[in-house]
Amino acid sequence: MAADADNGNATLLDHLVELRARLLRAVAGLLLLFVALLPFANRLYAWLAQPLLDKLPRGGQLIAVEVASPFLAPLKLAFCVAVVLAMPWLLYQLWAFVAPGLYKREKKLALPLLASALALFYAGCAFAYWIVLPAVFAFLQQVTPAGVAMMTDINAYLDFVLVVFLAFGASFELPVALVILVLLGWVTPAQLREWRGYAIVGIFVVAAVITPPDVVSQLLLALPMVALYELGILAARAVTPSKTARRDDAAPR
Repeated sequence: MAADADNGNATLLDHLVELRARLLRAVAGLLLLFVALLPFANRLYAWLAQPLLDKLPRGGQLIAVEVASPFLAPLKLAFCVAVVLAMPWLLYQLWAFVAPGLYKREKKLALPLLASALALFYAGCAFAYWIVLPAVFAFLQQVTPAGVAMMTDINAYLDFVLVVFLAFGASFELPVALVILVLLGWVTPAQLREWRGYAIVGIFVVAAVITPPDVVSQLLLALPMVALYELGILAARAVTPSKTARRDDAAPR
């Protein structure tokens, strides 16, 4: 019994050492990318501000209300970009840590799910930058009262854009979330089809809550989410395990 306890402690210690090594590698990769992006921080901010600057009247510009904003805002953006770009490396470290404890079928499904989640998040951010932000800023420019100059603080603009990116990136994960729910056995593809009407209402409610207070961004989030819900149903049907697959999944690792 003492030997079993020693073996258990050794196994736990091995896992902790492996976890520490994976965390250090993940943080090191993130910091390395962040340092590499620092010289381009101002260029990154100029690129991020372009959708707004394109819609401002001639001579319009962003302003810096706080003294340190011209330094801190590009620095914050560089770190956020580093996190997004380093996501494949971070997910790989997570995968390398948990993969040895997964069943064969779980490994077969986990990699496509992780890759799909990453691709959908990037797609959501790209959709927000090239489609949503120009439409939102054009709408806001049109409804700006006469005599009011639309001059936004660089920190406020950065926070606004990051929230939009996060909202659209996370919302585009809807098909992956549906597939996971089906794989866990909490819902079935048939139930997802039956609940389509309620899901559409819920999508519009969520879009109204997490997007800026304008109808343009709400519609630009809700309509793609409805399409992604349908895509999630199709993907869930494709990966629903058969009875034979469920028996095989219960086999030893």
